[in-house]
Amino acid sequence: MSKHNSAETKERILAAAAHTLRTEGYAGTSARTIAKAAGCNSALIFYHFGGVDPLLLAALDRSSQERMAAHREAVAGARTLEELVEVATGIYRADLEGGHITLFSELVGASIARPELKEEIVTRSEPWIEFVEETLERVIGGSPLAKLMPPRDLAYAAITFYLGVNLFTHLDADRTRTESLFNLAARVAPRAKLLTMRLPRRKQKPAE
Repeated sequence: MSKHNSAETKERILAAAAHTLRTEGYAGTSARTIAKAAGCNSALIFYHFGGVDPLLLAALDRSSQERMAAHREAVAGARTLEELVEVATGIYRADLEGGHITLFSELVGASIARPELKEEIVTRSEPWIEFVEETLERVIGGSPLAKLMPPRDLAYAAITFYLGVNLFTHLDADRTRTESLFNLAARVAPRAKLLTMRLPRRKQKPAE
């Protein structure tokens, strides 16, 4: 197999793994179902990735890299909590439609019964927590709201909400309840303006 064909096969397998996990769930994802979607021999999954779980993690990594780049660009222009809520709503919708939330939540669910998978997921969650924390620190850092709800704590809450809402969408087929949560956040954000104003630094007393 040439290097070109090998790289092309790996790409097909990665795409097939992501598609199968999104549509069939972790329980319905196997070397056989992925290989069928990729149009290749299932042995190639083990040859290129060493197994199904490493392949699924690689598919998640690919999706995460693409989404992280897009999200960093999306939040770069947000300067207020109101703008950040608007951007976050768009991010959620894009991730839901693109299937990234499903990839992540399916592997989180699978990790409950697979400790070795749990460690991998925790490691991959940290960059997202840091990303949310950095963004919140930039927008509300130094404000009364940040003192009341530190960006790190809000980042954990945001990731928890991100996963929880995805699970809830299975019960909320038309997404009306989910959308109502974002609408609520959009109504509350402008009213929190005073809480997001940065406090002036206290002048240090001159040394006697």
